[in-house]
Amino acid sequence: MPSVRHAMRHSMLAVAAAAAFTLPSAFLTPPATAVASAAAPHAAAVPAAAASVSSAFNVPHGATYTRGTLVWKDRAVDVSGTQRAVESSGCRRTHVSTYSAGGTLLGSKSSSQVCGRSASFAFRVPANVRGGAAKVKVCLVRGASTNLKCTTYRRP
Repeated sequence: MPSVRHAMRHSMLAVAAAAAFTLPSAFLTPPATAVASAAAPHAAAVPAAAASVSSAFNVPHGATYTRGTLVWKDRAVDVSGTQRAVESSGCRRTHVSTYSAGGTLLGSKSSSQVCGRSASFAFRVPANVRGGAAKVKVCLVRGASTNLKCTTYRRP
């Protein structure tokens, strides 16, 4: 059985050996400037997701119109509003297209037709690029495909 003196000596040697192989904390934790500079290139390469913002649209043509709100999201634009068609001018619908900053068409969608009355609508138009659409074209359409008037809106 080891003596108390032997046990103490063994413990002291173990502590001394551990201390000899322990690196100071300065070697284990890089300085804050090194962490910031190492993270900075990566942070700059990955932009944050675009925040949702909204803007109004209004596309009138005579007594008919489409008007409402565009909610600009990261990969889509939510469109909601009211469209009006009077009997003498026929049926109307709202057509919305999303575009990238370079002008590439990202998506498009149309409301149902309205004939001789006003009606509300709501739909989502895809814009599947990082940051979402840079601009949107809103058109008041007669019948199936005749654009009466179009207005382009840029992301606020």
